[in-house]
Amino acid sequence: MAHLIGTRGSKLALAQAQELRRALARAHGWRDDELELRSKLAIVKTKGDQGQKAAPLEGGAKGLFVKELEEALLRGQIDIAIHSAKDMLSVLPAGLEIGAVLPREDPRDAWVSPLGWDVLSLPAGSLIGTSSPRRRAQILKMRPDFKIVPLRGNVDTRLAKLETGQPAAAIMALAGLKRMGLSAHAHFIFPAEKMLPAVGQGALAVQMRAGDQGARDLVAPVNHAPSKIALTAERAFLQVLDGSCRSAIAGLAEISGGRVLTLRGEVLLPDGQSAERIEVREPLGDDPLRAAHHIGAAAGKALKRQAGPVYFETDI
Repeated sequence: MAHLIGTRGSKLALAQAQELRRALARAHGWRDDELELRSKLAIVKTKGDQGQKAAPLEGGAKGLFVKELEEALLRGQIDIAIHSAKDMLSVLPAGLEIGAVLPREDPRDAWVSPLGWDVLSLPAGSLIGTSSPRRRAQILKMRPDFKIVPLRGNVDTRLAKLETGQPAAAIMALAGLKRMGLSAHAHFIFPAEKMLPAVGQGALAVQMRAGDQGARDLVAPVNHAPSKIALTAERAFLQVLDGSCRSAIAGLAEISGGRVLTLRGEVLLPDGQSAERIEVREPLGDDPLRAAHHIGAAAGKALKRQAGPVYFETDI
């Protein structure tokens, strides 16, 4: 019987689901002619797909792109689900867990401008498209004279809007562009030091029912331990901060030497003119996942004390 992989129906979501299928085939030694017998895609429409107006901000959309997939999992209609990790709420529904994380794609943000403009040369007052509170605050920190306008829709929809020249540029996840073969649209890639990405950006999480041994055996061989460890730290960091859906929060964990985790986190006010950052570097020890969770949670608590409540009570 084929394993049912739940996915959204957008081009990017389908590309991500196919990435998972290929990884499963390699890990389990499935032949090309076995792929359809071993795994099938089950497309589930989510609230985020059904109407972008339901999620005027990227932060407000958190959960809208995964809720129906999670419900299908809990009902037993699918065996596993594949998500962009940045779309997942920091606390999973009871009865679900992340069974595996695929090797993380580049987590950085890309500057996309069909007219060739860069961040420094764009005239004052230029329109910049993003529906992310984090990206809004970070770009205004660099250029407070820009005007930020919502830019919604799937990757190809946003690129088509950019071709009209309004807005003049946009900020998008490099990982999505790369997975769709559209990385040539990235005019510039922001260093993480300049624009810290969203928690989970670039990571693909495979969700399953807790205690489902069959699903665990299926996905365990495709788990990329460093990516799962890093994501565990980032999600623990975000969970402690518990910002509103409109809070500008960034976080990135990286592992060096296989044993040391560095976590950088940031919170910003909506206008980008005030921000607080934290950076911690800790050994992972003998239980890396447990250590990563502890490091992320401790960093979140420290940044929350450092920043104060104003960063988590803002509205745009």
